[in-house]
Amino acid sequence: GIEFMARERNPIQVIYLSERICGICSFSHVVAFLRAVEDAADYPVTPRGQYIRTLVLELERLHSHILWAGVACYSIGFDSAFHLGMVLREKVMDVLEALSGNRVNYGVATVGGVRWDITPEVSRAVKEMVKYYKAEFGAFYDVVTADPIAKARMRNVGVLTEDEAVRYNAVGPTARASGVRCDIRETSPYEAYADFNVKAIVPQDYYGKAYGVFDRFLVRVLEVHQSLNIIEHVMEGLPEGEIVHEKNLNKVLAALKKAEGTGWSVIEAPRGDDTHVVHLKAGEENVNWWKVRAPTYANAVSWPLMFRDNELADAPLIINSIDPCISCMER
Repeated sequence: GIEFMARERNPIQVIYLSERICGICSFSHVVAFLRAVEDAADYPVTPRGQYIRTLVLELERLHSHILWAGVACYSIGFDSAFHLGMVLREKVMDVLEALSGNRVNYGVATVGGVRWDITPEVSRAVKEMVKYYKAEFGAFYDVVTADPIAKARMRNVGVLTEDEAVRYNAVGPTARASGVRCDIRETSPYEAYADFNVKAIVPQDYYGKAYGVFDRFLVRVLEVHQSLNIIEHVMEGLPEGEIVHEKNLNKVLAALKKAEGTGWSVIEAPRGDDTHVVHLKAGEENVNWWKVRAPTYANAVSWPLMFRDNELADAPLIINSIDPCISCMER
């Protein structure tokens, strides 16, 4: 009902609806929605606002991937690794709380930029977090990959070949773990990503082709390190200037009310391509219509292929391997 509710709200009010499509990747939905609105209205975003949006997107990717890795271990009964993953995840949650005041649904972005700037305290917290993960996250990977039972449960389980991933429209880490070089941050960079030369991470660049659950684990682990590098570059290159194009929301709404047209946006959320389409009608304050396609829509249809030739006991792990978000998918 969220898309229907948006028709009775203006774009500023819909921000808070979009943020509640998903708890884990809430900011991804906000940025995708805002970019669609900004596309429809040809509304500018400040460079500093773009960099801060990129920072929060990568912080969200960190906490999503670390959470997923812990839950994947939990689904095979590896509770000690699950606990370690949850302990590690707390550091990025602390940074998000320092930046926005919230651990979930951060309320950071708005039309034309962001609402909160990077303070010296937040800057220190981000740098400490990067240092912490570079020192500690490797231990989590070592614990999982050194365990013979974990390897036996994940290797060559839930295989999705490269051709099948393309044919069934898999996206995000699920597609990349099948060897498909697809990452919106590389192919169609948005916000500040064009400055960072992001490359899609695929298993064949590291050890060869297998394309099972273990590969989905490896891709996300490597993307944690990639996100840490992007965050470092964001903090080093953060431009000066305003964080938002226009602070007066009445002026923002007046500008959006004059807009006529359809805006489209697709971003690389932690789970894959997150697509938002928004139509604005001149003279109307409320959103005319809004359509969202979350990445689980695309990835879930590959489950029957992944189940082939596997044990029933593998089903929870295979289902979890795409990092499904039913709240994203079932609005």
